[in-house]
Amino acid sequence: MKTFHSYQEFKSQKKTIITIGTFDGVHYGHQSIIKKLNDHNGEYESVLMTFFPHPRMVLRSNPEIKLLNTIKEKSKLLEALGLENLIIQPFNLEFSQLSARDFVKKILVDALHIHKIIIGYDHRFGINRSANISDLIRFGEEFGFEVEQISAQEIEDVSVSSTKIRKALSSGDVALANQYLGQPYPITGTVVHGKGLGKTINYPTANIKIKENYKLIPANGVYIIYSVFNNIKVYGMMNIGTNPTVDGTQQSIEVNYFDWNKDLYDQEVTVYFLKYIRAEQRFKSIKALQEQLAIDKQATLNYLLTIKNN
Repeated sequence: MKTFHSYQEFKSQKKTIITIGTFDGVHYGHQSIIKKLNDHNGEYESVLMTFFPHPRMVLRSNPEIKLLNTIKEKSKLLEALGLENLIIQPFNLEFSQLSARDFVKKILVDALHIHKIIIGYDHRFGINRSANISDLIRFGEEFGFEVEQISAQEIEDVSVSSTKIRKALSSGDVALANQYLGQPYPITGTVVHGKGLGKTINYPTANIKIKENYKLIPANGVYIIYSVFNNIKVYGMMNIGTNPTVDGTQQSIEVNYFDWNKDLYDQEVTVYFLKYIRAEQRFKSIKALQEQLAIDKQATLNYLLTIKNN
């Protein structure tokens, strides 16, 4: 997959089939749209245009938006689906003032050489989102490109799935979120130095720092997870929370990997969620915490045994 960081960077000798949207999560509903986009037998090139920052981050003073994917995570998921071209268009106030006609003529027609656009029936575009699907169809007739509408049912499926995924993650139900996503939910961050408590109680942890404050983090609690190092899937358990047993106040993300003791400091790692074990809790002593961690580890090992035998 080729990635472009603005529509001006895109160059192709072929006409294109385009879709536009956030595609947050790249879940089952999104995947059906990508399949349509890729169904062209090599005569055209598939192009997905997304925007970053998310328009709500730019146009609203206090957006409080949480996304399922960082741009890097989304790119990996789209590439795995066989997308040929991804355009990550910078979104700013100047871009938001572009008229619907200029968006179509300057970007879709002149820069991207559009043959067809696959878009939702409720899609709006141009300054103040003033244009709709009827306007797009009219532009298509004027400039000679097709408009394929994504049905109301498909759009509803995408919307409902996204809402259910966010709700499931916010309550810690990562197994349900994974069903809608069609893959384990990931978070990606850099391993930083922590307080070192885990090491002193024989449960050393990799402390994950996520720089993207818009990334949706599942609810506080203990989870079964895995990461991939050197093409090897390494399992473990993760705690998201404030470490109340030692009077912590800041949220931290700590992973105890099984069968992996190599230095991960300053490395970027991706953690995939499999199952929620329990809520975070305050223990009466470090010894009580250590005893619970042993129970958590055994529960994790039992679960991993069941999925390996299935």
